[in-house]
Amino acid sequence: MDPLIASAPPSPAAGAAAPGSRRLWLGYAGICALTWGLFVLAGTEFQRGPWKVWEALLQATMTLWAPALMGAAVYPWMRRVSRRSRPAWLLGLMHAGAAVLFAGVWLLLDYALARALFGSEHADALLAQYILWRAIWGLIVYAALATGFGAVFSARRARALAVAAAQAESALARAELSAISGKLNPHFLFNTLNSLIALTRKDARAAEQALLRFAGMLRYVLDSKRSATDRVDLQQELDFVRDYLALEALRLGPRLQVSWALDEAVLQDEVPPLTLQPLVENCIVHGLAPRVQGGTIRISAQRDALNGGLNLCVQDDGEGCDPARLDAERPGRSGIGLGALRRRFALDYDGRARLRVHTQPGAGFRVDLWIPQAT
Repeated sequence: MDPLIASAPPSPAAGAAAPGSRRLWLGYAGICALTWGLFVLAGTEFQRGPWKVWEALLQATMTLWAPALMGAAVYPWMRRVSRRSRPAWLLGLMHAGAAVLFAGVWLLLDYALARALFGSEHADALLAQYILWRAIWGLIVYAALATGFGAVFSARRARALAVAAAQAESALARAELSAISGKLNPHFLFNTLNSLIALTRKDARAAEQALLRFAGMLRYVLDSKRSATDRVDLQQELDFVRDYLALEALRLGPRLQVSWALDEAVLQDEVPPLTLQPLVENCIVHGLAPRVQGGTIRISAQRDALNGGLNLCVQDDGEGCDPARLDAERPGRSGIGLGALRRRFALDYDGRARLRVHTQPGAGFRVDLWIPQAT
């Protein structure tokens, strides 16, 4: 066994092993009871009278008690065989030997019971009469038991592999979300530091306020208690965006205009951290900064009257772009954050969150988000 697997803590699937085993043995007992009942019916179908019924009951019990008990021993044997793969020829030899042993033990148990109940002469006569058929049926019954238990172990192994694959996919999704959630564009950091250096020479008090905003932004991004699947209040995200815009205004000045349309009823709604900032950054980098006259960014947050979700919108009045360039896998207007945000929404909220982009050349750029909220 892999030592990593052996030392791993028990998974939820391991806790289900006991109920699964109980179901297995209940099913096995049910199959044994059904076989016994069919055997009784076969023995009494053409023989009427209460004595014949009791005779059929006794014959069915005498015939089937041994293989029913021995079937329980086939289970650990098949578990041992199924633990690792073996060459087909070796597996065939192992099953052939086990089948012969199964048939032989069945004969010995039948002989021992008959001798204990009826004496040695009667037991010898029965053995001579049934030895061939008991041997054949022993091979058949072993094959049925081995096939059934082997199918159980194969199903369990497939289920365990599926659970492991799902856990690995979930871990990968969490890692991707963590990578997406912890980003600030290096160009923004470089430009902000340059703006702060320039500001310290002109207005020390304003530089101090800007540094406090910058420190607050870094604290928001680097919060060690926040994971990718955690949520923040929309108000916190908006405060972060305001600090970001204030720092960008040091560089852009009056070329950057911001319009807010916020419903106070949604300010406590929960959103993933760094949801709006990448969109606002896109507006600045691609929509406003390249234009001499700058432009306006509009940010809105409203309650969805139909389903109670949160509607967010970030748009600019820049040049816009061809929608064909919005493929997240290609560079272009989608650039900073939008492709990552699409990937995040595909992984988060079980894929229920929505992101829609509206743009045309000369018509600006708008991103609409819909984020479900807990009732």
